[in-house]
Amino acid sequence: MRELLGGKGANLAEMASIGLPVPPGFTVSTEVCTYFYDHERKYPSVLKKDVEQAVKQIEAQLGKKFGGGSNPLLVSVRSGARDSMPGMMDTILNLGLNDVTVEGLSTISN
Repeated sequence: MRELLGGKGANLAEMASIGLPVPPGFTVSTEVCTYFYDHERKYPSVLKKDVEQAVKQIEAQLGKKFGGGSNPLLVSVRSGARDSMPGMMDTILNLGLNDVTVEGLSTISN
């Protein structure tokens, strides 16, 4: 599974499969990275649609909306290579946080 999902993706999938509470999410497979480098640094044409669909599923599960002003969904993007590469890849936390969503978070936090 690590070859397909990378280290973090495989670990999350394994935790979910044994019933541990894992927040909803999705994994972009390592095949996308391979495709990117094999096709002049272009992503597969279906990737955007697949990511949009996965985000919609998370929105439905949590009752939140990515970019929404009243109950915004924030996500984290974490890289996970097939082999561990500590410190080599960036993590993006709170993707979706902007002037509109911060107001929504402020409202629901009170």
